Amino acid sequence: MKTRITELLEIEYPVIQGGMAWVAEHNLAAAVSEAGGLGLIGGANAPGEVVREEIRKARAITKKPFGVNVMLMSPHADDVARVVVEEGVKVVTTGAGNPEKYMEMWKKAGIKVIPVVASVAMAKRIERMGADAVVAEGMESGGHIGELTTMTLVPQIVDAVSIPVIAAGGIADGRGIAAAFMLGAEAVQMGTRFVVAKESTVHDNYKQRLIKASDIDSTVTGRSHGHPIRCLRNQMTREYLKLEKEGKSFEELEYLTLGALRKAVQDGDVKNGTVMAGQIAGMIDKEMTCKEMIEEMMEEASRLLKR
Repeated sequence: MKTRITELLEIEYPVIQGGMAWVAEHNLAAAVSEAGGLGLIGGANAPGEVVREEIRKARAITKKPFGVNVMLMSPHADDVARVVVEEGVKVVTTGAGNPEKYMEMWKKAGIKVIPVVASVAMAKRIERMGADAVVAEGMESGGHIGELTTMTLVPQIVDAVSIPVIAAGGIADGRGIAAAFMLGAEAVQMGTRFVVAKESTVHDNYKQRLIKASDIDSTVTGRSHGHPIRCLRNQMTREYLKLEKEGKSFEELEYLTLGALRKAVQDGDVKNGTVMAGQIAGMIDKEMTCKEMIEEMMEEASRLLKR
């Protein structure tokens, strides 16, 4: 299936794997790229040298294109922004902020820049800055979320910009991909679905929690302080929401979640850690390889779209 995104990124399928903190490391990124999509290494809060090492490890196991997600709120964002240039990374996605200060450096290096946005205003601004495409992420997604759903956000951004739009949030199978294309998207970005890929190195407890999740298992914490995060319900979210209701300060709540994502992803503590996942967690019922996932989804999407 050819689109402006497959041409731009030189990939076979219009599927991008989300740059999830602690999850999107070199093994997963390389496996998605090998399967014909675009794998991403999640920069998260990692120092530049750690990201450099991940880039080199990915390059050792795939010759296909892959990218890096730069989290702009990270204290190491300046370092990571420089490292992607030095390492000759071809694609950068950005999240949690405005990439304007890095655009000139990245464009000069020939990097394709694709910011993640949650509003039409931000999409227009990003286009004016010279972005090559934009990810319109609805609030069905896991992790940091905006206010609009994918169903309402994607067509409004498609109508507002001329660069290609990638849909994200709430997409788990070929039906979701076909729906995104009907809304005007030219590719999809998926995170939660790839967490349970066989090549994903997250703790098995995390994978099993996603596989066993029901349709109503996700919740949103942090709304009161303007930092909403979608994750699966557990002891930690119950405690967090209780304290939030009591009007505790952002600092007190932040202390509760310190290191909580790593605790879940690496240590397998799915009771007290943060199990970030989108609303599609209830649609996941088994582990598959990235190749099996992508081929199955694209076959279903192509059939529905008759492409």
